[in-house]
Amino acid sequence: MTSFGTSPHLNVWRALLALAVVFVMLATTGWTALHTHRDSTALQASVTAWERDSVGGHRLPNPGAAPAELSGFFDSLGAHEREELAQRHPLVVGNMNGAPVELRYRANYLALDEARKVERRRMHDNRLSPIGKQQASRRMHRFEALMAGGRHILAFDPDGSGRVAEVFGDLARAQRVSVVVPGVDTDLLTFEKSNRPFTAPVGMAKALYAAERAKSPTTRTAVIAWADYTAPAGLGVDAATAMRAEDGAVRLNAMLRGLPGGVPVSMFCHSYGSVVCGVAAPGMPHRVADMAVAASPGMRVTSAARLRTSAHVWAMRDPSDWIQDVPYLEVGGLGHGQDPVSAAFGARVLSARDAQGHAGYFEPGTDSLRNLADIGVGAYHSVRCAHDGDVCRAGLSGTAHAGRA
Repeated sequence: MTSFGTSPHLNVWRALLALAVVFVMLATTGWTALHTHRDSTALQASVTAWERDSVGGHRLPNPGAAPAELSGFFDSLGAHEREELAQRHPLVVGNMNGAPVELRYRANYLALDEARKVERRRMHDNRLSPIGKQQASRRMHRFEALMAGGRHILAFDPDGSGRVAEVFGDLARAQRVSVVVPGVDTDLLTFEKSNRPFTAPVGMAKALYAAERAKSPTTRTAVIAWADYTAPAGLGVDAATAMRAEDGAVRLNAMLRGLPGGVPVSMFCHSYGSVVCGVAAPGMPHRVADMAVAASPGMRVTSAARLRTSAHVWAMRDPSDWIQDVPYLEVGGLGHGQDPVSAAFGARVLSARDAQGHAGYFEPGTDSLRNLADIGVGAYHSVRCAHDGDVCRAGLSGTAHAGRA
């Protein structure tokens, strides 16, 4: 009997089987999975109201203008005028890259309050089914949780499955900024979990923030849990293509360009989030010093060099992670390209031996989280490589809160 073992033949058959499944899905769904996202109704209505408004007799700027232009606009206003705009247009101001971060926090609190009231009314709407009322209740309680004292919501959109981003630490005064980009099945309701908390964006960011502070207590750090894109739902067609990543990449780079200051930024991209980061990489600002991917299905390129970024590119994968069995190729827009932990890709490969499967890379006490925190504070000399020696640290001499602006 012929045994394929781990031969190239087996990899080819895996790839063909995966592609066959995808093509069957496409044929039976008519690509409908790719067209379910709707424009944000509530946000668009708020933008329309903003465009018709004025302050001090002058029309308001385009909310999609460059962050530097919007920052200059808010700098020209008095505190009362800024607060008035946040009160009148909370969804716009709360999502405006270039607006002062404290004003965005305030605006998003107001937007969350409005969304909470909408869901409370829906809970008692007899036109809704019991399941619809239950969903309204879940959303209302999520909004209430996001409004809790001390939370800093950087972005919020209640429409559809929702989008949100949260900051841990003092973003305006940080010496290092880290951004966590999550993968599939991320939305408002899964943004935070009480069961297995470190598999959700809030838990990931909290764990990273705590690990960075433990690594370098004197370094002022801030971590952003960034779920401000429409992630694929499940492992269907959306997850096998770059459409969600392309939209997410635009939003991610807009956020990065709107961050205050010029301190180094480190990207931590998990699972499909690494696809988003790969697509976004060529357009990221130069202050992005590091891009670390975990549990990646690929970054839409054949090598790290093709990301066209000046950032250090890192990759890790736990030996028990099922993602290693996906076909690392791209055919007709399906699949995401080369395996980032392969020698051919050329990333700096980190140890993740105790990451506990696909979703456990941010679990406290793991090699993976320690490595991510070391990168986040620029302590490159401390990272543990996946292979013997210090090959993943070659040519690096970073220290805490050092990096490229």
